[in-house]
Amino acid sequence: MAAQFATVEEYIGSFPGDVQDILGEVRSAIHDALPEAGERISYGIAAFTLGGRDLVYFAGWKKHISVYPVPTEDADLTQELAPYLAARGTLKFPLGKPVPYPLIGRVAVVLARQRRRGQ
Repeated sequence: MAAQFATVEEYIGSFPGDVQDILGEVRSAIHDALPEAGERISYGIAAFTLGGRDLVYFAGWKKHISVYPVPTEDADLTQELAPYLAARGTLKFPLGKPVPYPLIGRVAVVLARQRRRGQ
């Protein structure tokens, strides 16, 4: 059975130190982009909420970090995200390669904009 986490801190703390650092930076990038967002554990991974509803998720895996979902309304952003698209709605950032934290923050902002527009 998979581990159950009560907080995002517990979730991040369950990873090796180097991955904790990366997940912490992802978390900071999203918080910096959306300071009004809350956070919780949802579907067993870290989630940011807006208006009480899940908005963006991030997760650590054996060889990568994932961010979900992928916004669709911004053509320039879509082009920048193309190298990281792993599956429909999933961004995959390999461990051992630089993670584009500002790009992850932009993903959160665009998802929030889509949410506010009712998309």
